[in-house]
Amino acid sequence: MSDLSVAPLASAAEDVPETVLDVRNLAVSIRTPDGVVNPVKGVDLSVRKGEILGVVGESGCGKSTTIKGVLKLLGPNSTVTADRIELAGHGDISGHSVKQMRGVRGRAVGFVVQNPFGSLNPIYTIERQFYELQKAHGTGVSKRQSRDIALAMLDGVGIVRPERVLDGYAHQLSGGMAQRVVIALATTLSPPLLFADEPTTGLDATVQAQILDLISGLVRDEGRSMLLVTHDLGVIAQYCQRVVVMYGGEVVEEGSVHDVMVTPTHPYTQKLIGSVPKPGEKLNVAR
Repeated sequence: MSDLSVAPLASAAEDVPETVLDVRNLAVSIRTPDGVVNPVKGVDLSVRKGEILGVVGESGCGKSTTIKGVLKLLGPNSTVTADRIELAGHGDISGHSVKQMRGVRGRAVGFVVQNPFGSLNPIYTIERQFYELQKAHGTGVSKRQSRDIALAMLDGVGIVRPERVLDGYAHQLSGGMAQRVVIALATTLSPPLLFADEPTTGLDATVQAQILDLISGLVRDEGRSMLLVTHDLGVIAQYCQRVVVMYGGEVVEEGSVHDVMVTPTHPYTQKLIGSVPKPGEKLNVAR
């Protein structure tokens, strides 16, 4: 996707929705054999109720590390600090233990990852993975009830003959089908906030559009919010209301998609937008 057309700017008189996630001064350090690296340095961001916030930047700028830091999904060689991470209904979760965060992930925040096959268990049927999710969060749902819920969730993400998928394994799914299963799992417990980390990586263009339409529809139709990580400015322009631009582990610009796309102020943002080919524009090809 490369179309940078953006919707008209909303009226400034509209009320600002309540904030569902507010992250202040998030920093991540990772210990390596060659020393300590700091991929995230003092990031501030917030997600409002009912909106899709895009986080954009080049590979290695800290986008994925930021959301994994918020969810405490980084390895034991990492240290995450923050002044606060306020999550609606849960208060400040910056000091939560790994065990406490297990209760947050899934119920309060759903996570759609880059590689669906990395989050699906290869030795469990898809049906069992839905049941394990229910069991892990103590919902009290029986296996029969879990199957019925799973069938409804898979049908809701556009999977034809969901019973066939439930009885199968991850390796039997295409990339697009596996991502639909992951989206269904991420939304089974009705979390009000979704994190989507480059959710269309490795998918062809048609399937990419289908997956993005699906996720944005779940946000719009069910009153959720979403933090969408991508390197694609076309995705930001089409699906997001606000955007955070990251470079070198820091937020260098943020604002409404309209403002950032039309009148970018930071040199990196200007170059990022300028790097997108435009219809009819002559390309400079290195020889």
